[in-house]
Amino acid sequence: MPVKDFVCRIVLLFIAVIAAILPGRSQLCTGSLGDPVVNITFGTPGNPDFNFTPPSAYTYTSGTCPNDGFYTITNTSTNCFGGTWHTVPADHTGGGSAYMLVNASYTPGDFFVATVSNLCPSTTYEFAAWVMNVMKPAGILPDLTFKVETTDGVLLNQFNTGGIPSTAAPQWNQYGFFFTTGAATQSIVLRITNNAPGGIGNDLALDDITFRPCGPEITSEIRGSSDKVDLCVNEQSDFTFDGAVSAGYTSPVFQWQVSTNDGQTWTDIAGANSLTHVRQPTTAGNYLYRLAVAEAGNAGIQGCRISSNTLTITVHDKPIVEAGPDRILISGSSTTLLGVVTGDTPVYDWQPPDGLDDNTLLQPAATPASDKVYKLTATSAFGCINEDYVRVKVVAGIFVPTAFTPNNDGKNDRWRIPFLDAATGASITVFNRYGQVVYKTTGTPDWDGKLDGQPQPSGTYVYLVQFPQNEKMLKGIITLIR
Repeated sequence: MPVKDFVCRIVLLFIAVIAAILPGRSQLCTGSLGDPVVNITFGTPGNPDFNFTPPSAYTYTSGTCPNDGFYTITNTSTNCFGGTWHTVPADHTGGGSAYMLVNASYTPGDFFVATVSNLCPSTTYEFAAWVMNVMKPAGILPDLTFKVETTDGVLLNQFNTGGIPSTAAPQWNQYGFFFTTGAATQSIVLRITNNAPGGIGNDLALDDITFRPCGPEITSEIRGSSDKVDLCVNEQSDFTFDGAVSAGYTSPVFQWQVSTNDGQTWTDIAGANSLTHVRQPTTAGNYLYRLAVAEAGNAGIQGCRISSNTLTITVHDKPIVEAGPDRILISGSSTTLLGVVTGDTPVYDWQPPDGLDDNTLLQPAATPASDKVYKLTATSAFGCINEDYVRVKVVAGIFVPTAFTPNNDGKNDRWRIPFLDAATGASITVFNRYGQVVYKTTGTPDWDGKLDGQPQPSGTYVYLVQFPQNEKMLKGIITLIR
């Protein structure tokens, strides 16, 4: 074989290999892309989107296994034609939206035609669509041509997929190309032609047809940092964003945008209209930022904007720390600190450890020798810190008042027991001289001298304080004076 022929064959083989592994696009956007200005998702099975014109050769059916020359809008197709089709359980994004399922007619021709409006004049757009060969390995391969035309039939660009290969498992493939609208073009016609005949094979699913503007390269960065920053809500500082735009605009207009739902929607930041933007502290959350650019005459049209890469700032909340209620402890006894910590996998401890059985527990037993203030500190996985305090008062014993005067003069009107810690869960009962219970509570008493709203007479009453899981009790006499 002559050396020249051998080299030519090697080159052709190399081109074939590259064509097989590259995405199905006739050219690449050398700059940046904007958001999809058109996104044909075909709706949902219960509310299909028929915003296109199927040619007369195709008929709609509500069934999920259309016959030759039929199509349907569905989000599932199972065991069609004796299992010769793939089971396609969802659209290409895996959500609840639908896709178009086509069983090709015997005659090649158009099977999808749609008019797309509100495009920007003199703008380059990326067209893309997701396609699946639903036939299992065997039969005729789908072979599609995508065409973009003006409304009066002038071809702006086209792209041919060639035979879309069959696969052992269902597989969505994205195909697309770029086209440029004319100076007065705001509407185009998208035409998808099936070049292969129907019969055994040439059956396909179509989903998520998008048009995105393409323009000069736009980049953004967080000054002095990476494109992703994690920080604590209580340790924020201002961040400066810097944008850059390559040549290509005559009179560019800049607009920084923010998204708080992971890029699903974007909001213009008021006053952020230069290449530099200073971000000020915010509440906790995940914030995405980008720079959008358009020509001055098109700045107000979302579909004419080109966007930069995304910057991410995640503001983490502090852990929630509750050291619990202040405690009163009888000297020589023990109490439990009722700490609570919630948040992003925090670690915590109590300080000082004096008198605690284990200061790394959330609710340690405390036996301090004297009054003590304990601090509970928690640190999240991102280093966010929060703290709270509890005071433990150590007393020699519990003093129970033996008299009170509920006459509403603002002095000694209620019977209470100082230093009785509510957390002990003590049960307090008061009896009259006949043994009738006139007052009962758990925790700390606060008796106004009434029973069922009726003032009780002057005289002596017996009180009983019982501590749970403890045989210890206090018993004595109260004198009610009116």
